[in-house]
Amino acid sequence: MNTDTDDDPFTGPPPPGAATTGQAAADSEAEAERIESRAGHLLPEEEAAGSDDPVRQAAAILDDSDRREQPRPQSGSEPPG
Repeated sequence: MNTDTDDDPFTGPPPPGAATTGQAAADSEAEAERIESRAGHLLPEEEAAGSDDPVRQAAAILDDSDRREQPRPQSGSEPPG
C-alpha cells in the first residue's frame, strides 16, 4: 500500500507560493515587531501631532510607506478616463 500523501490535496504538501501556518505566524510576528519598533521611534513631528495610540499610529505610517513603495503603473498603461 502506498502511504505517500503527495497525491492527497488535503494532506499533501501545500501548493507552491502558499503560506504555511508557521510561515504566516512568523510573518505576523515580524510585522508586529516592525510596528512596535516604529512606535518606539516616532519622529519629533509625529510625536508633536500627538496620538492616543502610538502603535496604531506607527501601523498607519508603515502602511502608507509600504503603499508608496509599490511599483506604479507605467505611463500610457492607464486606461483613458
